[in-house]
Amino acid sequence: MRTDIFARLDREPEPPKIETPRMSRHRIALFGGTLAFYLAIVVAVLVSSWLVALDWKVMLFRPYQQWPELHAFLDYYVVLGQRGPTAVMVASWLGWRSWRQHTLRPLLTLGTSLLLLNLSVGAVKLGLGRLGPHYATQIGSAELYAGGDIFPSGHTANAVVTWGILAYLATTPRARRYLSALSAFVSLGVGLTTVYIGTHWLSDVLLGWAAGLLILLALPWFEPLITRTEVWILSVREQWRDRRRLRESVPAAPVTPEPVLLPQALGGGSESAHEAAGRGPASGTAGTAGHPGAAARARAHPAHPVRPERTPPAPAGSRRPPHSDRSPRSSAGPSRPVTGGPVAP
Repeated sequence: MRTDIFARLDREPEPPKIETPRMSRHRIALFGGTLAFYLAIVVAVLVSSWLVALDWKVMLFRPYQQWPELHAFLDYYVVLGQRGPTAVMVASWLGWRSWRQHTLRPLLTLGTSLLLLNLSVGAVKLGLGRLGPHYATQIGSAELYAGGDIFPSGHTANAVVTWGILAYLATTPRARRYLSALSAFVSLGVGLTTVYIGTHWLSDVLLGWAAGLLILLALPWFEPLITRTEVWILSVREQWRDRRRLRESVPAAPVTPEPVLLPQALGGGSESAHEAAGRGPASGTAGTAGHPGAAARARAHPAHPVRPERTPPAPAGSRRPPHSDRSPRSSAGPSRPVTGGPVAP
């Protein structure tokens, strides 16, 4: 007998009614506070304030040398913030949810959040060009505009967005609380791990947390776009299915083979050809039927009638057969006697 745990794995008979998050006043206030924190960190790094000095103190402390026994475990733990593995894991879970609930919203929301992450974080990374701790050249410097790409921390921002999207798409308040706590723990751990390994400054991690949280807080503004995209994709799928059913229901028309005209043999059909030529055509149709070449020309050029074959003309001269008891007339022979004259003895 099946339990409720396995019953929840079945596909639901119809799409459930899930309320999408809205941009409430509380969320707008959080978004504004996070944005202010984000800008404050950027300004503190640009002016090389106390935050940059703290970055150098943490880097010179070298946590990976202070606690080397944690290095092996944290090398694997930091993968939870890497884009490829985390995207595959979360997309697999959300893909199953999309199939079970008959909706594309989970996958479309994940795609939208990752696109916003790439655009926002990538633009700041390339614009500021900060070098990492391992490539720093001057102690106390912010290492900006030097061709780097580590500010803000991409691992940290990706961990916030990828695991936080599970809490954002939760269907019950209880699941949302648990998943929010789990995503916060994972993203905090990934950020601190990058500082421990020495691949990021502390300010990189702080800005990465703020960047990921801004994307999660701004997602309700993109819900109408996600809904329109889902409706369009489903309509295209239905049109494709309708065309496929129509092609399968209509049977293919039978192909009628057309007769092929073969040339008449030279030896076998000579007598019939001469007989047809001797009789002569009674009409245009009969003439074309009597000669295969004319029939072929008539089919090839239906607009131009084909003249029937004619019998060869008779030879010039007299048509009477020659007689053996008559001598042929000649211009040199004797002339005819005049009527009433003497008859030769």
